[in-house]
Amino acid sequence: MTSAPPPQPPELEISLEKLCYIVIKAREFDVKVEPLELDDGSNPGDDEEREVLEDNPGDPTRQELFDAIDGLNVDEQIELVAMTWLGRGDYEASEWKQALAAAREAHNARTAAYLIGTPNLGDELEEGMAALGLSCEEVEMNHL
Repeated sequence: MTSAPPPQPPELEISLEKLCYIVIKAREFDVKVEPLELDDGSNPGDDEEREVLEDNPGDPTRQELFDAIDGLNVDEQIELVAMTWLGRGDYEASEWKQALAAAREAHNARTAAYLIGTPNLGDELEEGMAALGLSCEEVEMNHL
């Protein structure tokens, strides 16, 4: 018995480069935590390393993710939302067209804020990509 070949990834408006950049930025944002109150006896050397993970007002990570999503055209934003829903399990890969239709119907000017408010956005996007036969592996290799 031979197995069926993997499904061909759909043609997307959003480039794999843009998609992977958003996944990377989403992962950076997903690990952010509320700033901690430090006691007077803390070690300044250790404190600076922890600050990288804190969501401080001057940290550009959120703005970079927002700008990357907000800078997409409408069709790219719709695909990003549909891919998030696919990764979250709201749709199966075989329902990609239905996910796109639902995302198109729900689209508004708050797409970036909606996606940034989605817990584990990086994971969900990557899961959605995998379901469609897409990966950031090649993009990452080209940037190393």
